[in-house]
Amino acid sequence: MGNLQGSPFDRRAFMAGVVASAVVVGCSSDDDDSAASDDVASDATTSTTAVLAALPDGLPPEDVPTQDTIFGWINKVFDQGIRRPGYDADIWAEGFLKDQFKELGLENVRLEPIELTRWEPKEWSLEVTGADGQTKELDCFPLPYSAPVSNLEVELAPFDPVTVAGKASFVEESILRVPPTLFAGSDPNRVVDAEHTFDNSQHILPFGSKLQAVMEGSVDAGAAAFIGALTNYPGDSYQYFVPYDGVSRPIPGVWIRGSDGAWIKEQLATGPVRIKLSIDSVAEPFQSHNVVGELPGADDEVVMIGSHHDGPWSSAVEDGSGISLVLAQATFWSAQPQEKRPHKLVFLLHGGHMCGGAGLLTYIDDHREELDQVVLQVHLEHVSLDFTDEGGGLTPTGHCVPRWFFVSRNPELEKTVYDSLVAEELNRSMILTPTAIGAQPPTDGAFYYNEGVPITHFLSAPFYLFDEMDQPDKIDKENLVPLSRAVIRIVESTTGVSASQMRAGVVT
Repeated sequence: MGNLQGSPFDRRAFMAGVVASAVVVGCSSDDDDSAASDDVASDATTSTTAVLAALPDGLPPEDVPTQDTIFGWINKVFDQGIRRPGYDADIWAEGFLKDQFKELGLENVRLEPIELTRWEPKEWSLEVTGADGQTKELDCFPLPYSAPVSNLEVELAPFDPVTVAGKASFVEESILRVPPTLFAGSDPNRVVDAEHTFDNSQHILPFGSKLQAVMEGSVDAGAAAFIGALTNYPGDSYQYFVPYDGVSRPIPGVWIRGSDGAWIKEQLATGPVRIKLSIDSVAEPFQSHNVVGELPGADDEVVMIGSHHDGPWSSAVEDGSGISLVLAQATFWSAQPQEKRPHKLVFLLHGGHMCGGAGLLTYIDDHREELDQVVLQVHLEHVSLDFTDEGGGLTPTGHCVPRWFFVSRNPELEKTVYDSLVAEELNRSMILTPTAIGAQPPTDGAFYYNEGVPITHFLSAPFYLFDEMDQPDKIDKENLVPLSRAVIRIVESTTGVSASQMRAGVVT
């Protein structure tokens, strides 16, 4: 689409799906009649111990990297520091991936340039003087790509589109909590949850009702600044890297803790409140890169396997885990003879995910004529553990975050994905249609779907996805290998299937 406002993170469409679905919790999804074919096995409780010992077509399981190897890549990437587009750690990641691809024997390994905006906050502070005359300096974090400001002193008022002009707009943003299977509908052939862990539980999403459009109302109303309180954010955090669409907003803004927001509400209820806000930040043009490598296969049609290499913080899950899953696939398939690879394989790590999906948009623009030859585009993001804030601080639930697999509505492909998840005992997984949540999947590979490319996109959405708390303890280590094996099964299943045949099988 070329317009960063219409990036893969068109979360307004995403939110429309959330709200529409939330109204009908417990009812069937509109897409229930498009589920995988009826002969898909629905008994996910069947033991698969024997299946786990072998991969299809005699592919050697010993060539799958070990858990320690895959987790080691995640740690290595995480240890470089904050990996925002244009930061030193992200530049390092590009070089690291290029070197890894070359060491594995991939061909035509290259860095393809992408243009984006590098945003870096240098210093920031927020002082609030309450109605009682008490002044507090509050912890805060600047909203990405919002305007810098020096010592802005202004009255603070609750957001109102009529009366907030010229004032700092106080906005409470509440993180969404939904039933885990909200987007999957009622068909058991789309949900793998043998132990019924989804029952009577909730999925805490990483967005509120406004998604990335958190500042728009305040900007349109003529506010002088935005003060956003994360009212029910787990861990009472404020380090929230949203929005990340790369769009510059004309007013400054910061996130604050929900507990500090509660204090501000109390003060506003009794009299005038004033703020003093400073943000020193820079936003400048920068050239990042997509990292690409190839392996020849049984024919010249293509299976793409991708993720993105940047992240909002040091970000183990977002997307140190995606980087490592792609490396696991490159490692496995590079060890196979060419005739065992179902098609030419293209491994791709986009840059600029945290700047409106710049890498995705650029790659499509640069390679659009090649997309007709893509049999399947696989995207891998966010291997994550679930945490709850019930009873106070953050506590692990002992489960992974619900796994979403957005799959083109080709019944054979849906069946393959389902069977692969069952074979690898990847419970708490769901097969979703590409439009189950919005106009396209909410993934870094969203616009491949818009271009008509058949897809299988794995993504989970933990609440901490855009927070500094995304550290290696959030990684679902035990399922790094099963997920890699499942993807191998899915890729292998395209053997003998052409791009035109895969597309012809997609139902509407």
